[in-house]
Amino acid sequence: MTQPKLRFACGVYDRVIALYSGEVKPEGIDFEFIGNDNPRDIFDKMGARQEYDAAEMSSSEFIAGTSAGTSPFVAIPAFMSRAFRHGFITINKNAGIITPKDLEGKRVGVALYTMTAAVFIRGLLQNEYGVDLSSIRWVQGAIDKAGSYGSPTVPPLLKKVNIENNTSGKSLSELLASGEIDALAGVTMPKGFGENPNIQRLFPNFVEVEKDYYRRTKIFPIMHVVAIRKAVHEKYPEVAGSLYRALCESKRVALEKMDYTGALRATLPWLPAHIEEQKAVMGRDPWPYGVEPNRATLNALTLYLYQQGITDKLMPVDSLFVPVPQGS
Repeated sequence: MTQPKLRFACGVYDRVIALYSGEVKPEGIDFEFIGNDNPRDIFDKMGARQEYDAAEMSSSEFIAGTSAGTSPFVAIPAFMSRAFRHGFITINKNAGIITPKDLEGKRVGVALYTMTAAVFIRGLLQNEYGVDLSSIRWVQGAIDKAGSYGSPTVPPLLKKVNIENNTSGKSLSELLASGEIDALAGVTMPKGFGENPNIQRLFPNFVEVEKDYYRRTKIFPIMHVVAIRKAVHEKYPEVAGSLYRALCESKRVALEKMDYTGALRATLPWLPAHIEEQKAVMGRDPWPYGVEPNRATLNALTLYLYQQGITDKLMPVDSLFVPVPQGS
């Protein structure tokens, strides 16, 4: 019997290297891994043209489309990208911003208003620090070049938001350095950070702040899910479970290799110390797959999307994913 062919696009992260190299293979699938380290490029190709059978996908774009009933995808609870966001909020030191509440009334840059990183940043500002998001004017554009960033496929916003597109001919990084915007809610750090003294973090001690946030909330923000085209899932329902098992195994291999201290697996001189610190705060596996270990994070994301007018209802977390084998 012919195996279903699956073209899977994803960044080549340590947690998928075993799958990328062929060390781990999805059972019963003719599998092709298309490595692409530009997530926005994957999202645009998958969202607008469905160029792949399965792919890493923006969590917010997937949930927004699912909520609106327009998504051509299903998802499995394997999370290709995660990141705490406190450390990605940068400010111009001359803008008079000392605390998160000082962002009220300011002009804040953002690559895409609807991108998951921005959703989590606004969510923590509102729910952790009481920031009135409606008072902020959002300036949307690319961080390190002039113009726009990507072509997201999300429904129109359901509430009025002060957003302007950056048409200045400068990047958001340049606008932040010059003080033409007061802060940046970034997916990456702005150009000039660490060199231009005007560009600083809102939370200088962001690692301690993020560890405290995790201890209190158990939220480790999920940026990207794995989406499968509905047409593929309906024709080959077994693909979801096979791909999920392979992703779990590939991550297990990555964690095992990371633990080996005879030769450092990453170009980080104090890697063993980082791993010990991570285990003390987050346990053996800081990156669990599956719904239940991530319920607090997924609940927060669906709440933030609803609060920010990106979805018209609070999406039940269990409705977001197709059934897969237990385990992470």
